[in-house]
Amino acid sequence: SIAEESTAWPMITWPAYAGGLGFNLKWNMGWMHDMLDYFAMDPWFRQFHQQRVTFSIWYAFSENFMLALSHDEVVHGKSPMPGKIPGDEWQKFASLRCLYGYMFCHPGKKTLFMGMEFGQTSEWNVWDDLDWHLMQYPSHQTLKLFMQDLHKLYKSQPALYEVDFKLEGFQWIECDDNRNSVISFLRKAADGSFLVVVCNFTPVLHASYRIGVPEPGFYAELLNSDAQQYNGSGTGNLGGKWSEDWGCHGFPYSLYLCVPPLAILVLQLQPETPAIAEG
Repeated sequence: SIAEESTAWPMITWPAYAGGLGFNLKWNMGWMHDMLDYFAMDPWFRQFHQQRVTFSIWYAFSENFMLALSHDEVVHGKSPMPGKIPGDEWQKFASLRCLYGYMFCHPGKKTLFMGMEFGQTSEWNVWDDLDWHLMQYPSHQTLKLFMQDLHKLYKSQPALYEVDFKLEGFQWIECDDNRNSVISFLRKAADGSFLVVVCNFTPVLHASYRIGVPEPGFYAELLNSDAQQYNGSGTGNLGGKWSEDWGCHGFPYSLYLCVPPLAILVLQLQPETPAIAEG
């Protein structure tokens, strides 16, 4: 059972014997409103509103949350998803890939309303079909391809879903880089394996960006939303990066990354890699 609740009533997903209402999941309305408000801003002003991206983690483990981008957000004059985001077509679709990527890497289960996966440009109408004709255009084709690959990544990586409702499944690397509007964090599986996630919420390329990591070795780039196959600029890390023996953000090692504009990166430490970084 799933509760859609917007009054901040406590213990919605707690068991009845503990005083809760006993629902399995609760929509995270706060995350949804914060993220849509954030992505509606001009990217140059997002640096003053970083808390909209990070605040949800403060309460993410108080309930069993579901992150919902639902039909309610694309009806009654609220605009379809591409229309909510400023910029030209390339920036709109790059931002959607970044938003959806962050959604799938954020703790909590997911629900995405039909048509959002390919960037429908008209509001939902119960009497009409989806805008399937848009699939003839590259921006929509490549967004759909990105969503397919994002779902495959989610399904294949226990770190993205195994420990959704406990703090042990999440750890910030850096959440305070307001000036660059970049965040980075770890998602962890039950066995302790982890993924590194980096999000850049502005159209500015960061060609030399250092983040801390807990273990040495080679970190493969599993997902780059700015890849050319997604109609991105093709900026990235050539398949991955070796860690450096240089502490950062409270971790003993670090990665020196190229972080693309309006993009999300997901990296994974590869097994049995040497402890000493390559040149």
